[in-house]
Amino acid sequence: MPAGPFLRAVVATLLAFPLVALPLAAPAQSTTLLVDVDHRATTSLNGDWHAIIDQYSIGLRKNGFYMNTKFDPANTPQDYNFATASTLKVPGDWNMQRPELYYYEGLLWYQRDFEYHAQPNHRVFLHIGAANYRSYVWVNTKKICEHEGGFTPFDCDVTDALKDGSNFAVIAVDNTRLAAGVPTLQTDWWNYGGLTRDVSLVEVPKQYIDDYDLHLSRTDHSLIEGSVHVEGATQSRTIIVTIPELRARVETKTDEQGRAAISLPVKSLTLWSPETPKLYHVEITDAGTAPNCPPGQHCDTRQPLGDHLTDEIGFRTIETRGTQILLNGKPIFLRGISLHAEAPIRGGRAYSEKDVDTLLGWTKELGCNYVRLTHYPHDERMTRAADRLGLLVWSEVPDYWAIQFDNPVVLPKSKQQLTEMIRRDRNKASVILWSIANETTNTEVRTKYLTTLADLAHQIDPTRLVTAALLVRTEKNPAGGSFKIVDDPLGNALDVLGTNEYIGWYEQGLTGPDNTTWQIHFQKPVIMSEWGAETPAGRHAPPGVNPPPKWTEEYQAQLYQHQIVMLNKIPQLRGNSPWLLMDFRSPHRVNPGLQDNFNRKGLISDKGVKKQAFYVLQKAYQTNSLGKAE
Repeated sequence: MPAGPFLRAVVATLLAFPLVALPLAAPAQSTTLLVDVDHRATTSLNGDWHAIIDQYSIGLRKNGFYMNTKFDPANTPQDYNFATASTLKVPGDWNMQRPELYYYEGLLWYQRDFEYHAQPNHRVFLHIGAANYRSYVWVNTKKICEHEGGFTPFDCDVTDALKDGSNFAVIAVDNTRLAAGVPTLQTDWWNYGGLTRDVSLVEVPKQYIDDYDLHLSRTDHSLIEGSVHVEGATQSRTIIVTIPELRARVETKTDEQGRAAISLPVKSLTLWSPETPKLYHVEITDAGTAPNCPPGQHCDTRQPLGDHLTDEIGFRTIETRGTQILLNGKPIFLRGISLHAEAPIRGGRAYSEKDVDTLLGWTKELGCNYVRLTHYPHDERMTRAADRLGLLVWSEVPDYWAIQFDNPVVLPKSKQQLTEMIRRDRNKASVILWSIANETTNTEVRTKYLTTLADLAHQIDPTRLVTAALLVRTEKNPAGGSFKIVDDPLGNALDVLGTNEYIGWYEQGLTGPDNTTWQIHFQKPVIMSEWGAETPAGRHAPPGVNPPPKWTEEYQAQLYQHQIVMLNKIPQLRGNSPWLLMDFRSPHRVNPGLQDNFNRKGLISDKGVKKQAFYVLQKAYQTNSLGKAE
């Protein structure tokens, strides 16, 4: 679109849809979430988008200056002239693309032109893989949708807004931290802003498969169960699910809610596991509805196909028995590591196949069969790759630290993000743990809030385990040393207890783990979900100095050795994910010369340099000298 008409269109957009700035209550989302988008035919809108910084949110203020201006096409103010604005890459956080945006928190407007040619009897969605934190979307001057939450995908129906030929989209993204947000004001990671994951157009039939759930029965490993939902189905439709390699096929009907129950017997199924990460090509077809056929006449049995999806799915079971975690009915110990969605080498938010290959490649090199994806849902490429690589996954929503558990507007936001995370990834065999929180203080209102989330996770997906990373209590041991006590009442709502501790770093010295005894007040499996020590790569203790001083590779490595001895003394320990794989940016870590806005607890530096502790943990995993399955 030429600059003049385009600018007038943007102005009309802003005039037509004024919004109150910075709402604290959860907005009406007006979005959906299409599963399996990465297997659909899409039109990518990735690339260069025009971008304008709007720190005072002028464009979203009902009574702002420009909202009261009569725009003259011959003399248009330049503030929102995207035609002359510089560009940002999408996907990508804005912080790492321009020096002036490194610390920026606020509103930024994105715009791009695109071509679209309509197909009859189709609906079109604008798919946004993630945008941090709040998003407002227009297409061709029409306000389409809003979304809150920085790490889950959403889809906006743009069917009625598109024209045949030239079109444009405007997306306002605001990463301002909110006291009533999820997460809240304080986090220990960088607040990357922008359209941080893929943006695309997705075409679907008028009645389309928007959700499905296919999983292996826990009680019968020759039966695949689940459901398929057809959005917009006004009458019963025929659903067909096939797995060609297994010569398995089932045909069923949708009910009045558009949902079809699936029960598919299979033979000679190879169960997915870290040792055999077998994925099966699965086809899901909406075969339409049977026409009204007059008595005595022959009619075609069904109309043309409604929708067709394919997926690559592994089938396995995950459950607990006492203090064991059972994969496919057998005890397993989770040899893992935690990691942030931080891009290696280039920095910024991880989103690309290269980012994923590097991070999970290091994870496999370490000897892991499990990875904790903290503290928010990562890009879908992560869980797809984990499926292929045989890495079990802990996936988490950002109910982090001190969110406002007593604020009634916050719980719906947590529920929304949990639901979006589960819906996107519940057909990934790798994902075995839904985490509802990290390091939250034990209060009655917090426990009620998070118990509600645990119940919701179990309701939406009863096939997986629910966990949270808990804080632990410390008491002195009269015989010397200390007790670490896991008795948080939230544990009653969890299947697996995650516990974070930093013995030898934030408390006690290098030998602190040697004098620590653990008391677990639940007969449930325990994962040591965080522990570690910090050092810049290449910072070494002076020769002959032992014990080494803090902030050296030698100290970090020796602490790992002491921790491994302690961990092996915890009878209920069924998993381990130290903090963490790679150094990452954090505004909490300002110590000049040592941290410089980085958390340096990584086993690998942000530039890819392995520290001594990497090899300590690698040896423990490769020799199975850490942890037992039973």
